[in-house]
Amino acid sequence: MKYFELTKEEEKLLSEFESGKFTSALDPKRKRLLKKIAQNTLNKTTNINIRLSEKVLARLKTKAADQGLPYQTLASSILHQYVNK
Repeated sequence: MKYFELTKEEEKLLSEFESGKFTSALDPKRKRLLKKIAQNTLNKTTNINIRLSEKVLARLKTKAADQGLPYQTLASSILHQYVNK
């Protein structure tokens, strides 16, 4: 069952891949980076509720804004770094 339409270029790539003729044009370093990005993108996330004081939340939002990040992303990053140390 097909859920999407492939362009002619995508069909060619798929055909080459399935026949074993496909070779990647990416250098190994770039390929590893893209693989890591894909794995991180596909990681499942779970929503949580947490109670913070208004002062802590305001400071978190300020620090996130300084870094150009959404505050929830910064909070997630801080927790990730903490549990992986």
